[in-house]
Amino acid sequence: EMEDKYSRKMQALRDEMDLRRKTEIHELEERKNTQISELMENHEGAFGAIKNYYNDITAKNLALINLLKEQVEDLKKKEALLEKEKADVLLQNKGLTEPLQEAQELVAELQKKLVHYYRDKEALMNSKAHLKITQKELKDLQWEHEVLEQRFSKVQAERDELYQKFTKAINEVQQKTGFKNLLLERKLQGLLSLLEQKEVELAEFIATSDLDPSALSLVSHKLEDVLNSKNATIQDLQLQLARVCKAHNDMLQTFEAKLTAFGIPLDNLGFQPLSFPFPGQ
Repeated sequence: EMEDKYSRKMQALRDEMDLRRKTEIHELEERKNTQISELMENHEGAFGAIKNYYNDITAKNLALINLLKEQVEDLKKKEALLEKEKADVLLQNKGLTEPLQEAQELVAELQKKLVHYYRDKEALMNSKAHLKITQKELKDLQWEHEVLEQRFSKVQAERDELYQKFTKAINEVQQKTGFKNLLLERKLQGLLSLLEQKEVELAEFIATSDLDPSALSLVSHKLEDVLNSKNATIQDLQLQLARVCKAHNDMLQTFEAKLTAFGIPLDNLGFQPLSFPFPGQ
């Protein structure tokens, strides 16, 4: 019973599936037939368009061929005419060969002249530029010259003023130095005279007096002390005099250096270095 039951079901299922398959096949065939019809219509339309297109191209090509034939005929005529003109031109060229050669030589010569002209033109431009630079430098130098002349005039005025001041200072210092030197020399001469007088008086006193050796020794020692003190004073005065002379000479050398720096001749100085009154000091 179960086998019969399932056999019936199986048969019913087979019948249903066959019916469905037939239905789907029928629908598929209809769709395919529809597509085939559409493709055939499309192909016929495309074929007609292609046919029309190529017919147009063929017609255009035929027209173009005819046109080209006409152009070829025209070109042949023109070629014949050009050949004739060519022959005439060749004949004319034979007659123009010598003038052409002369013209070429003239052109070569003119090209050389043109090269020289460009070179001369460039050199002229460079010269003008250099001239402008030189003129500018000349103006700058003239301006610097004017400035230097003004500065030179100012320096000359300052030099003259300094010369006057230095001359005045030198005169004052020389007067002071000479006066001091004179005082020192007079003082030194007075001390020397006093020393000589004291030595004479001492010699006379020793000769006339009858002193014992101890007293004489004491007096001699005191006298030596006095003489040493006076000699020290004399040396001090000589040293002061030498310092004054050296200061005077140093100032004179400084003044000469200033005069040399300002370009003033030393002959206009009018002063001489002081010599030391005591050699070796």
